Amino acid sequence: MMHDHAHSPLPVTGQLNRAFLIGIGLNLLFVTVEAAAGIATGSLALLSDAGHNLSDVASLGLSMVAFRLARIPPSSRYTYGYRKSTILISLLNAVILLVAVGAIGYEAVRRLQNPVPLQGGTVAVVAGVGIAVNTVSALLFLKDKDKDLNIKGAYLHLVADALVSLGTVVAGLLMLYTHWYWLDAAVSIVVMVVIVYSTWGLMTDSLRLSMDGVPGGITVEAVQEKARGIPGVVDLHHVHIWAVSTTENALTAHVTIAPALSGDEVTRVKHDLKHMLESFSIIHATLETEYNHADEDVGF
Repeated sequence: MMHDHAHSPLPVTGQLNRAFLIGIGLNLLFVTVEAAAGIATGSLALLSDAGHNLSDVASLGLSMVAFRLARIPPSSRYTYGYRKSTILISLLNAVILLVAVGAIGYEAVRRLQNPVPLQGGTVAVVAGVGIAVNTVSALLFLKDKDKDLNIKGAYLHLVADALVSLGTVVAGLLMLYTHWYWLDAAVSIVVMVVIVYSTWGLMTDSLRLSMDGVPGGITVEAVQEKARGIPGVVDLHHVHIWAVSTTENALTAHVTIAPALSGDEVTRVKHDLKHMLESFSIIHATLETEYNHADEDVGF
């Protein structure tokens, strides 16, 4: 029998809603300024970082849409509602960033072979603004970064952008005083490495969840061990665990109950088992109960 506790997805209201809107607004404004400066100075580092920041704007927007879709009530056709969209959009965000890496890499290699004179001072000033914008935006998501995969991805991308902007400031100052114009392309390659590093874990996590793999931080063995530690539970087997969304997990399993338990004892076992599963963010559980491995539904 299905146990569907009414735990809502992480809501996009109040502080989190403002974080999304402020983050999108700040980054969109900065992308416009950075792209214009990149075109005016001919700096590939600024243009590539502007492209990266634009992908972050898209990521924030898609994440916000995903959270709103996740709050649509279930229907007879979509019995979990649209909560899976949070996982699919997280995967899409990772793919977008990796595609951007390819474009940056191609132009960086070409520019590294043929460096062009650049206005290092302008590059450094614009990148300095980027540090401020990305740091402020990242701090908006600091509190909730461990609550959801999409928020964690947004936070990591913004932190990475701040570090990339710091590197661009250093490169701009060095170009101003040394005229080592190849540093512009070199910084773009560093941008590539940072993007891949910060995105790879997000992509693999999202891909695993989209294929109904066991969510990170959970193992079947750990769930079984905790279940067997509950008085009255003999065994937990035929276990399947998957993600309904980036914040909610589901489980199906067979539970072997100790024989000769009273009605109150069975109720206590059910309560303890539900509480244990919630510690793994498993809030949708279908449990088939058994006595001595003889299939017998006892109303779980």
